[in-house]
Order: sequence, then C-alpha cells, then structure tokens
Amino acid sequence: MENKIAVIACSNACLDYMDHKYDIKIFRSTLHLGDEDYLDYVDISAEDFYKRLELDKSVFPSSSYMPIGQMIEIYEELVKEGYNKALVISISGEMSGIVNSSKMAANEVEGLEVTVYDSKTLAYPEAKMALKACEMIENGKDIPEIIEELDFIKDNHQIYFAVNTLTYLVKNGRIGNASGFIGNALHIKPILTISKDGKVETVEKIRTFKKAVEGLIAKYFEETKGKNVEAYIIHANNPSAKDHIAEVLLKDNPDLEIFDMPLTAVVGAHAGPKTIGLGYLVKK
Repeated sequence: MENKIAVIACSNACLDYMDHKYDIKIFRSTLHLGDEDYLDYVDISAEDFYKRLELDKSVFPSSSYMPIGQMIEIYEELVKEGYNKALVISISGEMSGIVNSSKMAANEVEGLEVTVYDSKTLAYPEAKMALKACEMIENGKDIPEIIEELDFIKDNHQIYFAVNTLTYLVKNGRIGNASGFIGNALHIKPILTISKDGKVETVEKIRTFKKAVEGLIAKYFEETKGKNVEAYIIHANNPSAKDHIAEVLLKDNPDLEIFDMPLTAVVGAHAGPKTIGLGYLVKK
C-alpha cells in the first residue's frame, strides 16, 4: 500500500504568517484575554492582539493548547481523506503539553500511524521543519528520512530573544523565581535563548532594551562567523527593532537571506509585546 503522509504543526510555529503551498493541518491553541477566548489567528491576528495589549495594559493573556478530543477529530478526518500516516511537529515539550496530548490522541484513532516529533523550539525553526517535511513527502520520502532532516535543523539552528518586559514570562510561569528576576528586578531586559533540550534559558542580564537588541546582533555575528546561514527575525509588534537588525546584518552581508515574521498571539502572550528574536540556521 502506498503511503499517504500528512503533516500537522501547532499554531506556535506561526505558519499562518508564511506563504506556502502545502496543506498542513494545525493544532490551534486558544488565547484567553480576560473573559474572552480567541482561536489563535482565526479569531485574532498577531497585529490585533498586540494592539489590544497596548490599549489595555491591565490585561494579562494566557493560552491553552487544543483539547485531545479536537486532536482526535483532526486525525479521524485525515483517515477519511485517505492518509495512513501523520507526522506531528510540535512546539517544545518543555513549553507545552502538545507533545504528550497529540500522542494520547493518536492512541484513540485506528488506521493512522502517527509520529510525534518534538521540535525542541517554536516559531520559525518549527515552521521550517514542517515545510521541509512537506517538501520531502512531495519527493517520495518516508518518515525515517524526514526525521533525519528535522534532526539536522534542530541541531543546527539557534535563536536569541530580547524581552522588553519579564512580566508576561513570569506571570505565565515561563521564568520561575529561581531565575533571579522577580520583584524589583523586573526592569531587567534579558537576552534569552531556547536550549537544545527545549527550555527557555537566560543568556545575559541587560539593563536597557536597546542594549539587549545590540546583544542579539553581537551573539549572531559571534556564532555565524565563517558559516553559511540563513537568518530570521521574529518579533512581537516591533518593526523598528526588526528593521534595525536587518539593516545591520545586510550591511555586513548584502547577499544574506533573512526571513522575518510576527510572533503569533499565543506565543506573544508569554513573551510580551516588543519581544524580538534573532536566529540562524546553518545550511548544509
């Protein structure tokens, strides 16, 4: 029997903000703003979400991932469409329960062999994995070969974030008291990264956001010297910082490939407005 393989990503990959030709199913998270619930991207765009936060600074958003029952429905629909395999590419299991829930949902469905891949990251690198998987499926590759390529992306990318306020990360439990940022230290503008095991970690503590952005650029140049990379910038409604970073990178290398995208609302709910990330993927 010929394989028909589906690719599923979660909305934390920000694929909704990328132009592509593939039919990628989305495990879509829900954003909670006060008493109101919004399906990520469908009910509220990143732009509208960040405007909402600017207008009402008393609102602290939270998010929840798709219930298992809805994941089962997506799997069952794939079976009806003739798929016999599915590859789920998820946000880091250290940041969300999507990895475990998608596995539990898969156990409830017959006729579909589900492989759940923990990207150990989010946003652009996760989206890159999903698009690469689709490209390889189109070229007749099976799951094991695809996993090898996803592992390469996972092992050869790095991202650093400058965060304008720690309030959202602290309130949503992404940075705990042990990080030494609580209370009077909330004015610190740290540089954060996502570790190879998929956890948010502090790289450096900086006093101003402007210096933190320059710190991102310095880390990028330090780590990419002599390497063939594609760069990416992701941001929570911070076009000025995005443009500044792109200008500096292109001045150094006019031929550099740079991709930029907004952080979708359910990611921005934890990172906070004006957060900006600069990352790179080493090419083969």
